[in-house]
This record gives sequence, structure tokens and C-alpha cells, in this order.
Amino acid sequence: MTNQRLPANADIVMIGAGIMSATLGTLLKELEPSLNIVVLEALEDCAQESSDGWNNAGTGHAANCEMNYTPQRPDGSVDISKALEVNTEFDLSRQLWTYLIRKGSIPDPRAFIHPCPHMSFVWGDDNVKYLRERFKQMSAHHCYHGMEYSEDPKQIAEWVPLVMEGRDPSEPIAATRIITGSDVDYGALTHILFKSLAQETGVSVNYLSRVHDLKRAADGKWQVDVRNAHSGEKQSVTAKFVFIGAGGGALELLQKSGIPEGHGYGGFPVSGIWLRCDVDDVSERHHAKVYGKAPHGSPPMSVPHLDTRIIGGKKSILFGPYAGFSSRFLKHGSLLDLAKSVRPGNVVPMLDVAKDNWQLCEYLVSQVLQSEAHQFEMLREFYPEVRPHQWTKAVAGQRVQIIKPTHHHDGGMLEFGTELITASDSSIAALLGASPGASTAAFISLEILQKCFADKLTPDGWLNKLKSIIPTYGIDLKVDAAACKAIRAETAAVLKLENI
Repeated sequence: MTNQRLPANADIVMIGAGIMSATLGTLLKELEPSLNIVVLEALEDCAQESSDGWNNAGTGHAANCEMNYTPQRPDGSVDISKALEVNTEFDLSRQLWTYLIRKGSIPDPRAFIHPCPHMSFVWGDDNVKYLRERFKQMSAHHCYHGMEYSEDPKQIAEWVPLVMEGRDPSEPIAATRIITGSDVDYGALTHILFKSLAQETGVSVNYLSRVHDLKRAADGKWQVDVRNAHSGEKQSVTAKFVFIGAGGGALELLQKSGIPEGHGYGGFPVSGIWLRCDVDDVSERHHAKVYGKAPHGSPPMSVPHLDTRIIGGKKSILFGPYAGFSSRFLKHGSLLDLAKSVRPGNVVPMLDVAKDNWQLCEYLVSQVLQSEAHQFEMLREFYPEVRPHQWTKAVAGQRVQIIKPTHHHDGGMLEFGTELITASDSSIAALLGASPGASTAAFISLEILQKCFADKLTPDGWLNKLKSIIPTYGIDLKVDAAACKAIRAETAAVLKLENI
């Protein structure tokens, strides 16, 4: 798949072989088996950037424990609306995986997903008060049925002994726990999906194939120009629809497309470092994803957490990430990525964001300058009896936060989520941004279908098949408690997860 000739024409071209292209390609091929799909990846294999298991938190993002999704209002109440959105978006991923397991496209759910409790943990009077109110709001909603809360050190020690051993008994603490959480290895899942896709008729997966340009042809289709990363050979493929799912590389390709909808967008790269423990005697005593509160001014990807990870059948613990700055937009990218992304159309939005986000810049600088001793001091807040020699540093994937133009005053704003940008004629779509990303790949794929293939989503087209894949498509699980309970029980049984 590295030196083959590209098809001259295709229905769909996907740029980037990460979890997004794997999910969208799988869904499209299920809905329309006759589609010709070409996947183009610059590296030698799929899932080498942000989708790789060691490059992301892999929380099975259901917004159970991430407190950045539940901000406190000025009156002390907690807004859980964003958490509910992410929570039910993850249900769509669970439904897609369940369908693929039943079909046989995914042989064993344990190859990529494991049950793992999700916890929030805080210390200090103000934070305990906040978590208590957060639990009150969340546990009252059916989407968070089964969430537990405790301020009792003995109870919390039963949940996560490493977090409590050696802790000051006079310190006010609180924790929430929900046992229906999961740990997901998106790198493994991406490999499984591409292995299945590559066996389908009409699918061409091409590695070492770097897209260096794309332009609209006279007939409205897209000409995608590709260069082989080893031989330098140039080829082109023409497609009716292009999806740019190249992670940090998506911005440059969006700019090259020239679509007006992409005008003014910029990117701000954030790197990360983990501390990682592979010592069995330690990792076997911690089975949870324990999230704390993010430092003031930090990006969402920097929320500290002590994270159980199961990758390749091996259980480890990650802590971090410690944020940093690199001008690369991809882990395997160029130091010139940030400079090359600056265009006349996005200079003003980028300067506007720089002016208004000095706290973020100061935070990133402080993280870069942190000593190893400082990094372990943060870890000790979660694991008081940590032994530094049992931990090693691991570089996380690059994330590019969106700088979004605000056309009403010719400025810009920094967005920490993901954003789908589509052309007015629905012929091209680009995904920018970072968190929650992988865990909402099915939701984003459905958004692409609705924006770019709306004419196909009819009873005579793809709609009935789509509802067989995603049974709750068109149902708001935030509102329909019975549907939410039923589908979670069904998917938990197939995925071998806990259910309450």
C-alpha cells in the first residue's frame, strides 16, 4: 500500500489515516458499498499522530470526570450542558462499535476498549464545595445515573488507594466516581478499522503519500496532488468529495483549498509530555481515570489526570499532560508549520487572540521551563508516595487549537474544541481542533453526512441503513431517558463494559 498507483478518479478522498478517516470511511462504506474511496497518509502507517494510544488520553471521552466541561457560574451553580453534549455524543461511538462487532468487522472489543471507572478528585474547601454542587447537578440527570460521591478518605482509598496513601488526613478532599467509564485505545481501533476497510472492494489505502496541493477542477471536482514520501513520484487523484482529517496538518490543506469558508482560520499549537509508569506492582493497584482541576489559564488538554491505560494488553499509568509549546503542527511535522500557517487573511485574528490570551502564553512558558522536580511535585498531589525512578517521560501528540475569525468585528477567538468547516457546495470538509476529538468521531462523521450528504439521508436513500447502525439517530438521549437507558444497556453488553 506504499508504492501502488493511485486510482485516477474516486468518489471520496480522505486525507489522513487517523481515527476520523477510519470512522467516516467505515460509515460511508456501510451506507453505500459501491463507493470508491481513496485514503492518503503521509506516514508509513495509520494512527501515527494524535490517534496513537500513547499520544492521547484515551478516556473514552464521556465527560464523566473532566471538570473543564462543567464550569461554575457566578452564583455557585454548575453548568453541565456541555458535559451532556459530549456524554451523549460518545453514545454514538458506542453504537457504531456495537454494530461493527456484531457484523464481525471488529473481532473482539477487548482489542481496543476496557471498562475503567472515571473519577473527579479535588482538595481544598472551595474545590470540595464545587465538586459537591457538580455532583448534585449531574447525579440528578439520567445521563449520569449511578455516579457516586464521597468526602470520606476511607471510601476514596477503596476506590483509588495510590491517591490516598500518604495524604494529609486533615486536608479536605472529595471525589466522584462512575463505574460505567472506559479506557479506549484509539490507535488499536484505527488499525482494526483500516484493516477491515482495506479489504473492501473499491477502497485504496495509501501510505507514504503526502498531499502537497488540492484544487477545484473545472467540473467542480477536486484534484488532489500527491507526492510519494520516499521516491518523490507525483500522482493525482480526482474526487467528488474530499475530507481533510489530517489533524494538525488540516489547516494548511484547508488554506490550499481556497474555499471562502476557511478564510481567516489560524492555529495555535500545544505540545504535551506525560509521565508514564509501566511497573506492574504500581499499575495493578490503580484502576481508574482520576481527573483534577485545570490550572487557571491552561488549555483543556492540560487538565491533570492519573490515567489507567491498557495498550497492547499491557496496563500502565499515565500522568499529565504537562503542556508545552512547539511550532510544529504535527508530532512528525516541521518547525516551520506555525510560520507557514500565517496568511494575510488570518493575521488579524491571530494577533487578536495573542492580545487576549496572555494567560495561556504565560502558562505554556511556565510549563516549558518546569524542572523535573516541579513535574513530580504536581504528580505528588495525586499520588503522594510516588517514586520517581519508576516513571519515565513520554512525549504526547501535538494539538492545534483553533483560532477562529469573528467576522462581526474583524478579530479572532481561541477555540478549544473541534470545528467542522465545509464548502457551500458540500464538496469538501475539513476538521480542525483538538479535544474531545477521537471519542466523538462517530458524532463528527454524522455531522459530515448531514452537511455534505444531506440528499442521501432520506428513507429511499441512506436513512434506514443509518438507523440500523446508529439506532438512536434522531433521538435526543439528553431528553429521552428510556432510550438512553436501553441503548447503554445494549452497547455495554456487546462492548463488555459495566452498566448500572
